[in-house]
Amino acid sequence: MTGTADAAHRDSDQRQDEFTWGHEALGARFAVAADGTLRLVRLARPGDERPADPAAALPLVELTALGHGSGWSGPRFTGTAFGSRLAHRTHSRGRRDGWEWLTVELHDRDSGLTAFAELTSPAGLPVLRSRVRLRNDGPEPLVVQSVSSLLLGGLPAPDALDVHRARNDWLAECRWSTEPLRASVADINTDVHEHDSRAALVLTGRGSWPTDGHLAMGALTERQGGRAWVWQVESPAGWRWDLGERAHGSYLALNGPTDAEHQWRVRLDPGEEFTTVPGALALGPDLDAAMGALTSYRRAIRRPHPDHTALPVVFNDYMNTLMGDPTTAKLLPLIDAAADAGAEYFCIDSGWYDDDTRGWWDSVGTWQPSPRRFPDGGIQAVLDRIRERGMVPGLWLEPEVVGVRSPVAAELPAEAFFQRDGVRLTEQGRHQLDLRHPAARAHLDKTVDRIVGDWGVGYLKLDYNIVVDPGTQAPGDLAPGAGLLGHAHAYLDWLSGVLDRHPGLVVENCASGGMRMDGATLAVAQLQSTSDQQDPLRYPPIAAAAPTAVPPEQGAVWAYPQPGFDDDLISWTLGGALLGRIHLSGHLNRMADHQLALVRDAVEVYKSIRGDLARALPFWPLGLPGWTDEWLALGLRVPGDVVTYLSVWRRGGPSGLRLPVRHLAGGAARADVLHPCAARADQAVWDGEALTVNVPGTPGVLLVRLTSEA
Repeated sequence: MTGTADAAHRDSDQRQDEFTWGHEALGARFAVAADGTLRLVRLARPGDERPADPAAALPLVELTALGHGSGWSGPRFTGTAFGSRLAHRTHSRGRRDGWEWLTVELHDRDSGLTAFAELTSPAGLPVLRSRVRLRNDGPEPLVVQSVSSLLLGGLPAPDALDVHRARNDWLAECRWSTEPLRASVADINTDVHEHDSRAALVLTGRGSWPTDGHLAMGALTERQGGRAWVWQVESPAGWRWDLGERAHGSYLALNGPTDAEHQWRVRLDPGEEFTTVPGALALGPDLDAAMGALTSYRRAIRRPHPDHTALPVVFNDYMNTLMGDPTTAKLLPLIDAAADAGAEYFCIDSGWYDDDTRGWWDSVGTWQPSPRRFPDGGIQAVLDRIRERGMVPGLWLEPEVVGVRSPVAAELPAEAFFQRDGVRLTEQGRHQLDLRHPAARAHLDKTVDRIVGDWGVGYLKLDYNIVVDPGTQAPGDLAPGAGLLGHAHAYLDWLSGVLDRHPGLVVENCASGGMRMDGATLAVAQLQSTSDQQDPLRYPPIAAAAPTAVPPEQGAVWAYPQPGFDDDLISWTLGGALLGRIHLSGHLNRMADHQLALVRDAVEVYKSIRGDLARALPFWPLGLPGWTDEWLALGLRVPGDVVTYLSVWRRGGPSGLRLPVRHLAGGAARADVLHPCAARADQAVWDGEALTVNVPGTPGVLLVRLTSEA
């Protein structure tokens, strides 16, 4: 957000007991408690008039620091000493570039610490974004161990809530599960003990793969009340969220890295500042609506780029195809076949630089093409062939790593790499660059400017296949978690600089699939790899759930048809990608004509609907997909509700299924089966309330377009 506030004003420095803030889609009420702390008493959508309990509200900011501990909190991130002392001093508000903003200034007299809670919300969306800026206005240094990004108390009691969280593992991303919040936060009879429970449901992400283990997000749904809350922590490194019980209600706390979980600490000398990673919270009447609001918010915070509306078809030679072994002889026929199938970008994946008989894994870093792999005309001849066939050339790159056998490992200064206790870190035969160091950044700038500027490459797949935990401790880093967060922010700043210099470049974010599927990185990169999953039967639950984490137009889903597949399996692997960013692969050059025709038909369908995908909001008629579900369904709802798309997968069970589509219920609609091309019209029938589909074989897939005729 940039620009000058067009409606800014500063409220009186005299303390007010209560004030409101928000816009047409979101309302917030704040109150000053008896101890002087400011609390967010109520956050709701218009029309939600349920009463709020001020006693259940939390201080606007909680933090811990050496010498300033916690109160009655246990593993919870509430009840800190600072939280009870940071008194409301003043606040200001305004509107800037379509965003409402509110900055609240809090001050602790004991230490001199000033905290600025910076709240923003895009007009028209029920989403709150929050971060906290700390400034040490005291006379002594302060070592901060944790600080909240967003806190919300006064939620319904745990008995009324279900919590949703997503396992996110290599080859098994976006696996959501649901359980009652009470299963983690036991009812201890707080009235008898005159204290809140110490229990909390705590989830964390660690290391340089921020979404390894879990997505950096979660959700709550009210079982009977018709409300849902979905959140994300926008950290490119460590994060934490916790849910607990307070004053007969529930609370939510969002944090970046902490000392306890991530070995993160920062020292603030007098006058120094630190700003947390943002946290975002979306509200809705149900889970689908809240997920939709978060999708719109993600579109609002990301870096503008033509790719977000053009959605070109990408062919990548890796998955189930060349698998890191590209050569001129292998690539040229693939390039021709990909162009014939309708691809618009062709990305040469890993291995193009490999000229080492001992293998490239621990020798990467110079990023020069292999003469052995490209003997006639070098890699330029291959890139030229891609352009001659009307496609934009792309290359795979793993910029942050340098192999231990690479000459770059000796050429760059030791301070340009991750280190602990003065020892350069090594992980799987690689060193990790620290992008805060100018030599590391200069090395990568030179590399990318050569590949993009000199070679004319228009697409970079930026991968990252090692994980460093807890981080690095360069001179000036108080703890390795702080070094890791500093590098992660420097990496995103470097990537933004690359895109500033090369505005037409398209960047795909990949970390062994979806191990960096975080909101901070998604706000900079144009595409996000959703998985490395090579089994076409196991990809659908990932593809169906991916829009929980990434807008559909950014979520790259592999479609790797093979000449050895029967027609149904070819249609299956293609159909699973049509409501995301289709990433073609497979030995298309070895296919029979009728097989290649199936690929062309699917690509043409994708091109006919991609303009809608860039605006559509996801929903899940069968609920969030389970890893072993026999039926899976993903819907995309185009604004205005005239057009709705449904992808339906059958892996088992009865051949017929009735799918509720609530926003169209009670109206007339036309159902058109767009994929596969051999499907019959009667395989998808709208009856005025729901869509009945029939998929006779397994595995089977349908892409259906519902057009409202109201």
